[in-house]
Amino acid sequence: MENKLPLIGDKFPQISVKTTHGLKTYPDDLKGKWFVFFSHPADFTPVCTTEFVAFEKRAAEFRKIGAELVGLSIDQVFSHIKWLEWIKEKLDTEISFPVVADDTGEVAKQLGLIHPGQGTNTVRAVFVVDPEGTVRAILYYPQELGRNIDEILRMVKGLQVATEKGVALPANWPNNELIQDKVIIPPATDEKTAKERKATYDCYDWWFCHKKIS
Repeated sequence: MENKLPLIGDKFPQISVKTTHGLKTYPDDLKGKWFVFFSHPADFTPVCTTEFVAFEKRAAEFRKIGAELVGLSIDQVFSHIKWLEWIKEKLDTEISFPVVADDTGEVAKQLGLIHPGQGTNTVRAVFVVDPEGTVRAILYYPQELGRNIDEILRMVKGLQVATEKGVALPANWPNNELIQDKVIIPPATDEKTAKERKATYDCYDWWFCHKKIS
């Protein structure tokens, strides 16, 4: 069978892994929850350290909306444990989410996390996965650029709204320059619906209608 990298809309691959919270199987262990699965290049590196602190500072916000965090690098589990101890001792931040120890590199290979042009460590990848285990968003960052964790939190919130309400979200939602925090109605698929749109919703035209959500 072809070892195909997961794409948006695919199921997140089944993986059984060692983590700082013990043996885990994903996505099964998080079934029914949204989760953010992210890789970092290496333990004991400055940019990754800032990212882990930033993720932890927002961990309660992720959990408040029913989303969990899972980290990964190709370091061994004892390296993860020692690094997290260092972060707690030196930066007064206790990392509460599990970190996968992919010391064989098998998970990194399966998820396409190693990009030869960026070296032999994992790039900064992010997979947003829904409660059914479906990949809903994928981000890849180079090793030299730390992630914007607020944007990842916004993505999860936005995908939850889009899923629940059957709508699309504008750029920079909920602070869009045209429609602020409103959401976009899916395009009409027939002439009758198109004609009714402007009488039903606020619209720039029949193909660009929007509404407030409760």
